[in-house]
Amino acid sequence: MARILHIEDDPANRLLVRKILSPAGFEVVDAVDGVEGIRKAISEHPDLVLVDIAIPGLDGYEVTLRLRAEPHLRHVPIVAITAEGNRETSLAVGCDGFLQKPIDARTFVDTIRGYLLGLKDKGDQTSKHLRLQSQRIVSHLEEKLEQLSTANQRLMEMDQARKEFYRNVSHELATPMTPIVGYVRLLLDGELGELNVPQSKAIAAINDCAVRLRGLIDNLLDVTALETGRMNFKYEEYDLAHVVQQALTRNEPKFHEKKQRVAQEIYGPMPGLGDASRIGKALDQLLDNAQKFTPVGGAVGLRARPLAERQFELCVADTGPGVPEHAAKRVFEPFFQADGSETRSYGGAGVGLAVVRGVARGHGGYVSTKSPADELIADVSFGGAGFTLVIAQRPNGAV
Repeated sequence: MARILHIEDDPANRLLVRKILSPAGFEVVDAVDGVEGIRKAISEHPDLVLVDIAIPGLDGYEVTLRLRAEPHLRHVPIVAITAEGNRETSLAVGCDGFLQKPIDARTFVDTIRGYLLGLKDKGDQTSKHLRLQSQRIVSHLEEKLEQLSTANQRLMEMDQARKEFYRNVSHELATPMTPIVGYVRLLLDGELGELNVPQSKAIAAINDCAVRLRGLIDNLLDVTALETGRMNFKYEEYDLAHVVQQALTRNEPKFHEKKQRVAQEIYGPMPGLGDASRIGKALDQLLDNAQKFTPVGGAVGLRARPLAERQFELCVADTGPGVPEHAAKRVFEPFFQADGSETRSYGGAGVGLAVVRGVARGHGGYVSTKSPADELIADVSFGGAGFTLVIAQRPNGAV
């Protein structure tokens, strides 16, 4: 039984060739790309190779050159079977035959038998020296592709390990943080005894640090959940105007501390279906980002309004420097920071905006670095620094 190696990336074409050749007594071995085809040609010892020209990795020409460099494959018939390749080029690199797609199913078996019996299409015989030179180039190229494939696989494994590491560390940190935050709160509220003024100030400072640390841990948990596809959204009826007002109230002390004016336009009520808690957290991230990058005495703007396409739009603008042009495309990536050096001016782990993007996508929307620019928010003009978050009023698939 003659063994035919068929190198073809299209599954429909592979199936057709198998259905034609198998009933005629041929054993068909498939390969889906050039590198796999070379590997199987060396290990499977085929009696004939059918190779498509337009295959991924190494193309059919390069595969043929590589196979002709193998001593035990130099006399094995290689037939190009393609819709795009060139006949003369195929024969020049070492193919014995050239078949144009679509193949003729009525004569295909007899054609393959002819090549097995020694039939060769005539081509230019003056290209032998060029072929030998090309074989060495292709061998080197194959080696590099193998190295790149191995390196890519290693990078994927390392990326998965990184995600699992952050998830596990975040969980381990979150466990002791719960009693820390709880007991500090009890001390501040006087539940464990009255505190004097210095003690109250010290506990208040500890509470601020604990709350900030808990927020960072929660962000790490959220971003690792997003990366691993484990973040769940609880869709319920809510009013976006109410969610926005709550976020402004939570963040008001930060703005007051830096003497920042908050300009707001809230069109409400805005009833919708979604995870109000996560939307509020995303808005907290945008407001915190605006507060952090806006100078003392500056202004932060927030506009919440419905759009005609059954969407809600949340614009958060500020009078800060804005996102640098080189960072605009990456600012929503986990752990990316425009200034990631140890001496950077602003803190944070670079996960907040990644969480915002995840929440936006979970509600059928998106987030961008587009801001109201020269538009006014409550009579305040902003120069283009800020973000726009758009979410669906009722996301598809939400129940």
